[in-house]
Amino acid sequence: MKAQPTIFNIQKFSTHDGPGIRTTIFFKGCPIRCAWCHNPESQKFGPEIMITKDGKEEVIGQTYSVKEVVKKIKADQIFYDQSGGGVTFSGGEVMAQNLDYIEELACECQRLGISVAIDTCGVAPTENFARILPYAELFLYDLKFIDSQLHQRYTGSGNELVLKNLQYLSDHGATIHLRLILLGEINEDTLTATAIIEWLNQQNIHVDEISLLPYHEFGRDKYQRLQRICTQNFIKPTDEQIDEVKNIYTTAGYSVKIGG
Repeated sequence: MKAQPTIFNIQKFSTHDGPGIRTTIFFKGCPIRCAWCHNPESQKFGPEIMITKDGKEEVIGQTYSVKEVVKKIKADQIFYDQSGGGVTFSGGEVMAQNLDYIEELACECQRLGISVAIDTCGVAPTENFARILPYAELFLYDLKFIDSQLHQRYTGSGNELVLKNLQYLSDHGATIHLRLILLGEINEDTLTATAIIEWLNQQNIHVDEISLLPYHEFGRDKYQRLQRICTQNFIKPTDEQIDEVKNIYTTAGYSVKIGG
């Protein structure tokens, strides 16, 4: 029997995790710790206790068999078919889960004609991406920082594996939507955008779309409810800064949107 990852949310009728109407499966557990994370309950592997807004204890995360998850996904297949949607595996970090389970789930979705998108930070073994690539029609790929020192400072991990896996997916023909967090006074500047574009060009990385994700403070209360120190202490970029960054990528020939 395949070890079952912990799932902390199955969100139906999602419209922000890929095209069309989708069901997003949120797997619990992530190898990095983004300081701006608005879902801190997604970070630790396995169930944990979180205090509800009315002061009660709630267990976050449970396990499902592949068959149980497929049943939940398949229930809304008519909406996927009508909207060009599907299912998105998210997290936490889906690619750091038990890949036997993830691959079987993706294979079942493919067999049913349900499109699979993978939402990933890229911090997982390259062999995991090789295994899931035949079943995934889209990768929502986070590039937190092009500078590895900044990546280390704000996520606890360098970006070497992130860049390696992005290169691998591009070289093997994956459809990639690159997602870029914008943090005020840290990486929303012209130099950062130019450095990313130069690296993408130098490495011949094919990106189908770029999503700019302005920092927000949703989820601050969750840290207190998990009895943790809140690390969401950043500055929101202004609309003018966001537009300026968008124009840089658009001028470079990329299809760009604001938001996930």
